[in-house]
Amino acid sequence: MTKTYHINLNNSVAFKNQAAYCVGTGRLGLALRHEYLEQLKQVQADIGFSYIRGHGLFCDDLAIYHSYMEDGVEKEEYNFRYIDMVFDAYLSLGIRPFVELGFMPGQMASGEQTIFYWKGNVTPPVCYDKWRRLLEATIRHWMERYGREEVLTWPFEVWNEPNLAGFWQDANMEEYFKLYDVSSRTIKAIDPGLKVGGPSICGVDDERWMRCFLEYCLENDVPLDFVTRHAYGSELPEEIGHYVYQELRTPEQFMEEPLGSRRIIDSFPTYAGMDMHLTEFNTSYSPRNPIHDTNRNAAYIAYLLSVLGDSCASYSYWTFGDVFEESGVAFTPFSGSFGLMANGGIKKPSYWTFVFYKDLYDEAVARAENFVLTKSVEGNLRGVAWNLDADILLRFSVDVPDGTYFLFIKTVDEDSCNPLKLWLAMGSPAYPKAEQLSLLQEGARPHIAALRLAVEGGALEIELPVAQNAVCFFELQGIKPEVDRGFKPEKVGL
Repeated sequence: MTKTYHINLNNSVAFKNQAAYCVGTGRLGLALRHEYLEQLKQVQADIGFSYIRGHGLFCDDLAIYHSYMEDGVEKEEYNFRYIDMVFDAYLSLGIRPFVELGFMPGQMASGEQTIFYWKGNVTPPVCYDKWRRLLEATIRHWMERYGREEVLTWPFEVWNEPNLAGFWQDANMEEYFKLYDVSSRTIKAIDPGLKVGGPSICGVDDERWMRCFLEYCLENDVPLDFVTRHAYGSELPEEIGHYVYQELRTPEQFMEEPLGSRRIIDSFPTYAGMDMHLTEFNTSYSPRNPIHDTNRNAAYIAYLLSVLGDSCASYSYWTFGDVFEESGVAFTPFSGSFGLMANGGIKKPSYWTFVFYKDLYDEAVARAENFVLTKSVEGNLRGVAWNLDADILLRFSVDVPDGTYFLFIKTVDEDSCNPLKLWLAMGSPAYPKAEQLSLLQEGARPHIAALRLAVEGGALEIELPVAQNAVCFFELQGIKPEVDRGFKPEKVGL
């Protein structure tokens, strides 16, 4: 199939590119590990996310909260050593925390219900005054350590997916509203300039939860600076061994959830236009689904990144790397986990989707179901194209001044950049040796093609083949060729 587009460089189309605003991570305690920080360092070098969001701030592995008895009186103390190490590392890599307030410290919990391999407690606090004092002590510590102006740039989100019984005991809406109420008022009492939001819902009964949450905040004058939710694109799982397999909804079906929340928010005059952050999104919601390691995942995400900015202030891919243990420790480097990077420093196809979007210019001149095209102040072009269906040929007719141009194309498809396929071909080793890892890293790079084009008559034709499940980055630059004296390319077959 061929799709033809005429590109007028004087056009301007709406396109809000927030692909690099925020990214997700496994629980924060994982940031104390070498492999985790090495992956994040590489991600920041290539993509440079502004914020990072993860679970487990108050879980026992970070050891912030402690209570003890002294002379028959219960007393509290706080230990910020580990969280300082985590946030120091983040800030040194140029990424700020998007703070998720959860889960419950064991000594403060009202029950024993936990979630995940690492047992995050998901019950309400036994005493809300204890929770309030914990928030106050933690945030004041951060202000002292990092400075007020820095901490004022950190968004604060109350809990994670309380509408799901696995993440909040009984999915008790009334109890969550109480948690949010206490948390948001505590935060604003520390400093009115701090930003707080919720309800961080996902999927189940989400429309009722969103509407009731906004009604509660409005009727009770509860602080609310932004709204959060999550979205995933998969159906119910089929479990086979260590893995699950799920049918994907179409990207258009995926978008129904964030667009529905946008409509609900805007139906309240007080909250109309308020920022909505999609603080988690991906294809599958399971960290055991091999779809995350595929080229199809990369193409699906490429479409979403082209449209999510229409309704969301930001959208945070879950997650940057595969040092991740919600379902336990992975048995193989390609385990179906969420990350853009597989363990061993292997960049998955979806990694490049984010690199490509980060490299786009600010102004868009064209956008369609398979591509977005941007231009620089000088008139150079950069675009991203993707394809989930049968192979297509994108044909662009571009009005440009006469001259010489350099066109290069980076392609990520099932043949040219498919480390999962390469790993399977080498026998799918669970514990790759150094030379195998090196080969997998080499096989995880885009294919690059380049052309020099001469334009006479003000029209340039670009043909861009995009295979099924492929993502391409392409750039057109005006150039003034320089040739060293005596160099004749034709003499060497060029």
